[in-house]
Amino acid sequence: MSTKPYFAYVRVSTTRQGTLGTSLTEQRSAIRRHAQQKCLRIIKEFQEQETAAKGGRPIFRSMMHDLQEGKASGVIMHKIDRGARNLRDWAELGELIDAGVEVHFANENLDLYSRGGRLSADIQAVVAADYIRNLREEVKKGFYGRIKQGYYPMPAPIGYLDMGGGKAKAIDPVYAPLVRKTFELYASGRYSLDSLAVEMNGLGLRRKSGKPVSRNTIADILHNLFYAGIIRLKTSEEYFIGLHQPLITKQLFDRAQRMLVDRVNKQSRSTTALREAFLFRRLLKCASCNYHLVGERQKGHIYYRCHTRTCPQKSIREEKVRTFVRSTIRKLEPKPDESDRFQNWLSARRHRINEHIAKRRAALLGQLEDTRHYLGRLTDALISDSIDKVMFLERKNNLIAKEVELRDLLVNVEVTEHESLKKFESALAFVKIASLTFEYAPYERKREVIKTIIERLGVNHKKISCKLHDPFEMVLLQKKNPDRESN
Repeated sequence: MSTKPYFAYVRVSTTRQGTLGTSLTEQRSAIRRHAQQKCLRIIKEFQEQETAAKGGRPIFRSMMHDLQEGKASGVIMHKIDRGARNLRDWAELGELIDAGVEVHFANENLDLYSRGGRLSADIQAVVAADYIRNLREEVKKGFYGRIKQGYYPMPAPIGYLDMGGGKAKAIDPVYAPLVRKTFELYASGRYSLDSLAVEMNGLGLRRKSGKPVSRNTIADILHNLFYAGIIRLKTSEEYFIGLHQPLITKQLFDRAQRMLVDRVNKQSRSTTALREAFLFRRLLKCASCNYHLVGERQKGHIYYRCHTRTCPQKSIREEKVRTFVRSTIRKLEPKPDESDRFQNWLSARRHRINEHIAKRRAALLGQLEDTRHYLGRLTDALISDSIDKVMFLERKNNLIAKEVELRDLLVNVEVTEHESLKKFESALAFVKIASLTFEYAPYERKREVIKTIIERLGVNHKKISCKLHDPFEMVLLQKKNPDRESN
């Protein structure tokens, strides 16, 4: 037997190939037979389970490095396509052959040192490269085809279960409610990504591996359109309507996205504001520059001032803001004779709501039909070359997003209409105790009252203005004008 050392290299593309087709065992046996027949001494075996469609196989690269370093006289492989199914690898093997490294193929009798043998090997390498290119294209077509049908041929995200090929992802009864809760809590504005990760871990949300969710996991969930029923291809940014059942509405997804953007754009908090808990911290906005006023304690009083250097806004005392907020809350309190009137208004509103729902549903169905019609016309325009691919994808994604929103609205139209009445009733119950809570409750509870009722507090040269949240605005309107019909 030869005293020269040789490497053996075996590879399969998938785990399944390890037991079917040209398995590792078959390749290993053929290589050993070849070594015995040629009296070659194998000193090390390199085994890899990677596709050769791309360069960069770590085991193959390690072996090539060792050959270049002269740690073996050559290498024995099963066939050409086991070592070189892309032309880059074949070119590197060719350079080693030219440098005197011996390359043997156990199942192919090729003389790589003759012109004819080398040409035959080059042709086989080209055929192998062409095969893998064609295979890659077929895989892409199949992948794209399944996505166009609404299937997601990738592992299910947290909250869904894989049901096998050709089937839509199913809702995970354990984690789906927690994923929905993740969106709802973040959209409320009361959580950062870090605090939400802590909250959801406490509620039992886990990654696919069973490990606790991290800040990045929460961010990935909040950015994933799949939960709203849309499949998004990251490479092309193309949208498709999925066959899986959405966990959340598109509206909730959009609210979470706006909150993500707001968090990124927010200014860092003032060190002074963090040292002491001020009642209106980050609740007062400057009308001139739209930044929050910062609380400061001066001579026994609390003042809120804008810290933008060029801003003409003057400081305002907390007592004045308290008086304004207290007055605003009291305006909402129902008088004894108003409670019955509010209940009569609610009863009349409920009678009219079904007719409104029917009209709203018909309008949404019309919009949905129009959207699908436009989508069909858009595809025709692409086929006839009247529109380029970039514009097609942009318009198509917008239409698909609109279709999903319309479908959400159709499903929830009745809930949405009744929800406004429920919010109105909740607002009525809340304002009955809001004044007492604002006067005597602890600091955090006072802030909850302010944030529940008031959407925005603005200050413009000592003058304070506010915008109420919708249900409280409706209460105020009904108090001012009892005969007004609110939409």
